[in-house]
Order: sequence, then C-alpha cells, then structure tokens
Amino acid sequence: MFLLNRHPDHRQPLTGEDAATLGVSGAAEAERFLAARENHAETPLHALPALAGGIGIGTLHVKDEGKRLGLGSFKALGGAYAVMHLVLEEAARRLGRAVTVEELHTAEVRAIAAQMTFACATDGNHGRSVAQGAGLVGARSVIFVHSGVSNERVAAIARFGAEMVRIAGDYDQSVREAARVAAERGWTVVSDTSWPGYERIPGLVMQGYTVIVREALKRLPQPPTHVFLQAGVGGFAAAVAGHLAIVLGEARPTVTVVEPARAACVYATAKAGRPVMIAHSQPTVMAMLECYEPSLVAWRVLSRIGDAFMTVDEEDAVAVMNRLARPSGNDPAIVSGESGGAGLAGLIRAAGDKKIRSALGLDAHSRVLIINSEGATDKGRYAELVGMAPDEVAQAMQPA
Repeated sequence: MFLLNRHPDHRQPLTGEDAATLGVSGAAEAERFLAARENHAETPLHALPALAGGIGIGTLHVKDEGKRLGLGSFKALGGAYAVMHLVLEEAARRLGRAVTVEELHTAEVRAIAAQMTFACATDGNHGRSVAQGAGLVGARSVIFVHSGVSNERVAAIARFGAEMVRIAGDYDQSVREAARVAAERGWTVVSDTSWPGYERIPGLVMQGYTVIVREALKRLPQPPTHVFLQAGVGGFAAAVAGHLAIVLGEARPTVTVVEPARAACVYATAKAGRPVMIAHSQPTVMAMLECYEPSLVAWRVLSRIGDAFMTVDEEDAVAVMNRLARPSGNDPAIVSGESGGAGLAGLIRAAGDKKIRSALGLDAHSRVLIINSEGATDKGRYAELVGMAPDEVAQAMQPA
C-alpha cells in the first residue's frame, strides 16, 4: 500500500513545542548527555554503491544503529536519555539549584535517583534503554512486556536489573497496563508513545533520537534527497524527519514512512487524516514495529513532514536482512534485525514500482539515507531467518 500525504497540515511548519524538542539546541543537549556516557561511540555510516546501482538511484547510505551503546538499537538513545534528564530535573527540584549531567554519579544525586522508579512497556528495545538508563543513575525500573516478546529479549532487559512484568495481550495493552500500575504506585512512566495529557516525556525520548541525524549529516558527502523511515508508533520517524526539516529547511529530503502491512497504524492514520487505532491482526516478523495506535506527538510531526506512507510485507523484511548479510560487489555486510531494515525494504519496493518511483521523484540522481534501526536483538531468531549467526555476518570481509 502507498499513500501520498494529503493532510491540510502537510508542509506546514512544526508547532513551536515540536520545533523546540527536535531543533538544533535540543539535539545538541542530547549529544552532550550522550558524550557523558562511558560507552559512547558514534555509529557507522555505510555507503552501498552496488545496491544503489541495482535499484537505480544515485547513492545509498545506511546509518547503522546495530551497536549503539551496547544495546543493539537506536532506542538506546531515547529511553536512557529521558531517564537521565528526569533524574536531573528531580535533583534540581530537591536541591534547589541547577544540576548538570556531570553530577549524575555523585552520591547526592544517586541518593535521589535511588528513590525513583521508572516504568515502561516495550517490544524489547525501548525497555532495554529505560532499564539501562535507570541502572546508570541508580534508580529502579519496572518493564512491562506482552506475550509476543521473546524470552531472549526479556532476558536482555532483565540483565540491567529491571523488574520484569509479563502481561497477556499485545504492545498497546502493555502500554495501558504500565500506565495504570505506575499511576497507582507513584512511578514515572517513560514511554516512547504519547496520549492526551502525556507528551513531554515521549518528546524527550524523541529528542534523544535526533543524535542519529546530527551524526549522519556530519558524514554524508551531500544531504539526502530522500529518507525512508520505519515506524511503530511513529516517534523515531518523526524525530528523524523533524530534525532534518529544521536543519535543512526547504532543502529537506522527501520523507517516506514505512510500516509492516500487518501493523500499519500510521498509514491508517494518514489515510483517515486523524489518529486511529487499528484492529489487531496476525503478528509480524517486524516485532519492534508491531503497534496498533500512533503516538499523538509523532503524528503531529508526521502530518506536516511525512510526504508519503507505505507498507511492506513479511517477506520484504526477511529479504532485506539476507541482502544486507550477503551484499553485492564491495558493499559492506550489515547485521540488520527483523525491524531494522524495514526502511530499506520500503525503498526497494518503491524503486521497483514505476508509479511509486515517479510519485516520490526517485531517479538516478537520488541520494537516499536509510537507518538500520536495530541489529540482531534476538540472535536465535536472526540466525533462523538469515541462515547465518550475526557474528558470522559481522566478521565478513569489509571493503578496503
């Protein structure tokens, strides 16, 4: 399915609140927080000329978030950043003075953090980030997971000291349960989705993601003409697209939002022109994108900045995992999880369809940026779908 944005807000400026969240100063603050972390390292930007030539575009670059902060996903930037921010705000309130990120590890601030509990729902990656952030500052975390989250992903979160709560149902039900229990017990919810009356913290999570764009723009030879961004609730796509729009202005790239056909809540929202919840269907292999209701903040951004919305099928996602693991020509091998390559799956599908290609203005001069949003966050599942262990792919010969 493919849909151009016909919303009345399309190409209108971001709201003042969203522009402040996703703008240059907010991104700089997120980068400053990131630099204070011991395991900070910029993630690589790969050029894939062979793949670009094969699908008839000028250049293709993939920003690989597969090793971000040791968590294997871009979400390492969001939840942990929000937790750190909230602890500093609480410390400033209690101490009656400004508290800097450099003070996070002082006894005074850690004593305050120890009295705080952060909760969230997750498909796997966001919860890992919140749990890691809480562990870094000495706070407690309680992470809610639904029945579809694999045991390997649950264990990966629990190793950061989080208390795990498994519920029946899907991601959206786990979001509601986390919010209910947190309200009863006075915990702070750090969600990557938003709802009426709950927008600021998801905004902080999105602000953390803008670091990806800052890093990519520093390394790209020229700004991209197109980006294909995968969406679950839409926060990642909105953060990347919003920051690109603010930094590049009228020269911003054409933004296409890509979702699994089995869980396309942002697509349905774009079609309806307002946020809608979609019916649950079969589970998708793109488990990190399996969401049935969009974030209100994300939609507010994407209704303005998203130029097109499309879906990809199960086999598209698996094909991209394999294509990146076994590249053509001198392209580097990239470990991409089930959801990580959905944006690339969208590009390949769009490039192969004359009508979509024309609608998006894709041609031999197009410069496309893709974000590999996760590596093999479930190594067993990756090996099953690719036929190679992620370590085998990572050790493959890289181009000179």
